[in-house]
Amino acid sequence: MCCLREVDDPRKPSNGTLHDFVEILVIAMAAVLSDCDTVEDIAYWAHKKEDWLRQFLPIKNGVPSEKTFLRIFRALDPKQFEVAFRRWVAEVVGALHGGIAVDGKTVRGSGSGGETAIHMVSAFATELGVVLGQEKVAAKSNEITAIPELLQALQIKGLLVTIDAMGCQRNIARQITDQGAAPARGQGNQPALLEAIQTDFIDQSQSPVVDRHRQAHKSRGRIVGQIASVLPAEGTVDVADWPKCKTIGLVDSLRKVGDDESNFERRYYISSRELTAEQLAVAVRGHWAVESVPQAHRKEVRNGLTNCVEATRKMRVGPSGSAFRSGPQTTPSCCGQEPWW
Repeated sequence: MCCLREVDDPRKPSNGTLHDFVEILVIAMAAVLSDCDTVEDIAYWAHKKEDWLRQFLPIKNGVPSEKTFLRIFRALDPKQFEVAFRRWVAEVVGALHGGIAVDGKTVRGSGSGGETAIHMVSAFATELGVVLGQEKVAAKSNEITAIPELLQALQIKGLLVTIDAMGCQRNIARQITDQGAAPARGQGNQPALLEAIQTDFIDQSQSPVVDRHRQAHKSRGRIVGQIASVLPAEGTVDVADWPKCKTIGLVDSLRKVGDDESNFERRYYISSRELTAEQLAVAVRGHWAVESVPQAHRKEVRNGLTNCVEATRKMRVGPSGSAFRSGPQTTPSCCGQEPWW
């Protein structure tokens, strides 16, 4: 609750407010964490759980109504809420372990009526299944400027940060290492670097220096196979351009569903951490989570709120196109479902 007190109450005191502003936010967040994904659900949950809520909150005038929640969500400053939410997540999560996957996605359905679709860059704690923060950008090309701002707001020391080829930029690499983390980036928009890595893996394809890790998984008619390979970066990567780079990686992925044709992908990576092939494979699988899961959450988009609430599975988008999270997003594995890989 201390974190949420930093968010300004958008209501005028002269209007005779009945409910404490922070209590409204706490109730809304608790409802979303309990799988409520609409304002109607939040109000219904609050009514049913009023006795339980009174164990923690005064609730002097009963729980807020659906219209009260709606008015608050419309008037709330999303940026202030974002800052408070990140602080709260940091306190709940504590010391993170594992990796953070950074990825951008265009929100489906947010560009109706001739408006530009919303593009969100997310930082996803892969082991915990929690979105730690997001930045809204005008288009995918703006990810390069949004990623540094997003990372600056996070405590990433000691973590492995995975980013796709769009984020493979020298300034981003330096920022990550300066913040005490280790970047692992996919290559694609750095042709000279990509060519050097490809050549090295071809030349040493039969060398015992190459560390490899193979894994395969079959579930519900899907077959997914992955081979990860790593080599020392010394002699391949220009340390002047990519400081502290210690590992180059190659991941081959094969996916087949039923009788459909197989889908093969080959991706190259660099990292400032000395990774084993198995560690690279785990990091890549973790990054797949942020690429696939948020899209499921954003599938159903309803217009109507000036400022929106992105719940765990639905998001409402208003004319301003701004957004705030009222609860952490979760991966299927956190919901007790079997991950597709």
